[in-house]
Amino acid sequence: MEFDGVVEKYSNTVFRIAYSMTKSREDSEDVYQDVFLRYLRAAPEFESEEHRRAWLIRVTVNRAKSLFASAWTRRTTGLDENVPAPEARGEEDGVYRAVQELPQKYRAVIHLYYYEDMPIEEIARAVGGKPNTIASQLHRARALLREKLKGDYNDL
Repeated sequence: MEFDGVVEKYSNTVFRIAYSMTKSREDSEDVYQDVFLRYLRAAPEFESEEHRRAWLIRVTVNRAKSLFASAWTRRTTGLDENVPAPEARGEEDGVYRAVQELPQKYRAVIHLYYYEDMPIEEIARAVGGKPNTIASQLHRARALLREKLKGDYNDL
């Protein structure tokens, strides 16, 4: 598949994962550009489209994590973290905000599982963890969300 086709097909996935992890549109755009630049430079050969997708997700997760580890990020502060996410609309707004308030490792797992429809084993490969660890993180994230949303949704 040519580069333009890959960008067109996976751009939303890469950006959403980056945004879910960074909670910043600007940082997400940086991660997005870096991921596709790495793809262009590496020009990797893949066995299948699933392998290509997994590679892009893995690089996205790693780049978002390394963004938080950089000295620049640790020494700077954002201007306004209360700007609503552009994707959050209507009834899903409260749930999306609750997900964004979770710690980073839980946000990533929730996003990959529910928004990208990835099975636990694939998430484990993408983030470099064990399936049991991912299942535990998913369980803890659900519990935190249940607690946060208890007042909004009484049937949880």
